[in-house]
Amino acid sequence: MTSTSTDTTSKTNAPPVLGGNGSPMTSGSTSKSGIAKAPGGTVSVASLFLDRVAATPDRKAFTVPSAGGWKTLTWKETRERVMAIACGLRALGLESEQRCAILSGTRLDWILADIGILCAGGATTTIYPQNTPDECAYILNDSNTVLALAEDDNQVAKLVAKRAELPKLKHVITFDGKPSADGFVLTLASLEEKGREAHAKAPDDFEKIARAVKNDALATLIYTSGTTGKPKGVELTHDCWVYTAEALEAAGILGLDDVQLLWLPMAHSFGKVLEVIQIKLGFETAVDGRQDKLVDNLAAIKPTFVGAVPRVFEKVYNKVIAGAKEGGGLKYAIFKWAVENGKQASALRQQGKQPDGFLAWKLGIADKLVFSKLRDKFGGRLRFFVSGSAPLSREVHQFFDAANILILEGYGLTETSAASFVNLPNKFRIGTVGPPLPGTEIKIVPEDGEILIKGRGVMRGYHGLKEQTAETLRPDGWLATGDIGEFVDGFLRITDRKKDLIKTSGGKYVAPQAGEGKLKAMCPLLSQVVVHGNNRQFCSMLVSLEPEAAKKWAAENGLGALSYEELTKNDAMKAAIQGYIDQLNAGLARYESIKKFAILPKDLTVEDGDLTPTLKLKRKAVETKYKELLDSFYVGAVADV
Repeated sequence: MTSTSTDTTSKTNAPPVLGGNGSPMTSGSTSKSGIAKAPGGTVSVASLFLDRVAATPDRKAFTVPSAGGWKTLTWKETRERVMAIACGLRALGLESEQRCAILSGTRLDWILADIGILCAGGATTTIYPQNTPDECAYILNDSNTVLALAEDDNQVAKLVAKRAELPKLKHVITFDGKPSADGFVLTLASLEEKGREAHAKAPDDFEKIARAVKNDALATLIYTSGTTGKPKGVELTHDCWVYTAEALEAAGILGLDDVQLLWLPMAHSFGKVLEVIQIKLGFETAVDGRQDKLVDNLAAIKPTFVGAVPRVFEKVYNKVIAGAKEGGGLKYAIFKWAVENGKQASALRQQGKQPDGFLAWKLGIADKLVFSKLRDKFGGRLRFFVSGSAPLSREVHQFFDAANILILEGYGLTETSAASFVNLPNKFRIGTVGPPLPGTEIKIVPEDGEILIKGRGVMRGYHGLKEQTAETLRPDGWLATGDIGEFVDGFLRITDRKKDLIKTSGGKYVAPQAGEGKLKAMCPLLSQVVVHGNNRQFCSMLVSLEPEAAKKWAAENGLGALSYEELTKNDAMKAAIQGYIDQLNAGLARYESIKKFAILPKDLTVEDGDLTPTLKLKRKAVETKYKELLDSFYVGAVADV
């Protein structure tokens, strides 16, 4: 890709527009590598699915856990399930673009239900299984949902408890739960039976309805898990998802013979992208949302690629480093030697070169002694991970790449259908989120560095919120992301969230995510890190302990009898963490350095509202929760400028 200047001294004084091929463009032009809409506007996710079944009916579509092992569904068998669900929903009265909610963890039924809803002409409202009854009721009412699918009796109970507040909700269909005597709650099996009966009476209706879905019809309402206020429903059309599938296909990183392990939350846009690219390309996907089974499933499925979030890589990294240190002496020296040579090879690969000569020889030894053992834990045939949802620490990323474990970091928002940028196997750069996908355009606002995105993946708007839509989505189609970044040599680098930027009372700007990521990579004792300091005299920090690592450290230091909470108050533990913070501060400017910190009495969790379901920090929520503690850091403080 060609280097792209960020000079903005044009006659219109507008930032340059950058296309999917990374080259400069004039405002209003279309990227040469852009993907045009299908003629007639009739291509939808429903049509993609029917086309996929027709192309490869007997190939494996899904692999799912079952008693004593795994079972598979072909694309033809998948169509039968989807047809039964779609016809069942229509029999219950579902009309075009009416909303059906899915309240469930990641499992095959989630995906079948979603495709069934879309083939029935409806639209899917996604709800995280961690949502409270009140949150579920808000989303169902705001989206005007008429039917809901819930995983089990626990999830059904949330909706039944709020039934009086949900006048438009006609039925709840449960995957594993029990039906109700009054018919309000149905089982998925009974819905499918109803659908098969309807299909027998009118066998042409299923495909006729599915093929009639337009690409500008609403497909998905995803409610953002914002840190403040009520969540906003992001309206994504069929064309948004068709675009992401076509763009990822054009990127050429996946093919029919790949095998995916899918465990990410399907209520999140990242998970949804992985669903539609499978439909487009037809590869096999193993589905199991149980996070505690991830390591076992990697060994059993032996996937060629896996989507994941940074917290997963951080945990693996810290565990590997801790294990190497425990080996001590010669074993640890060999480990460090291997990583150092691996990093040299990584630097060459990022320049499009391959290590040779003496370095290649050393890498062969390093691979045999160290790296191959790590890769084996991922099944042995993994081509790459795809990382998204939050920034991946450079230190962690470099370690994995040194081990020749490729992580393709990408970037996008719910508002851009998740997939806007991604590093490619033959063109990647650590510390960036890669080039734009074909058909996506980018601007960098010169005044503050905010990233603007334009393309078919951009949302239709926020559901029922005209003012908020106008604030984010401009009339000319440019979406303000709220992220700050740089676009250099065809690669986008995210420096921080616009709203997360800290401005100290001394007028200095600090990007908290960079320091947070570095410290988590440096200190295996830490689970979560929160840098604080907006409008304050200096930066401070809240940290939580990684339970397993903290317990091990305590045993090694004669403190094994202490509980988690007792360890957070222990002077030796505080001193150990202070040592790592001192190392971090050594590489920071004075105004960025951490002057005070505290260990939180418990880890930050999704259940307590500290993290999103994809384990992203809810910064404002945490700062509000621990306001009194943070305020105590600044009692009597004098501005440090």
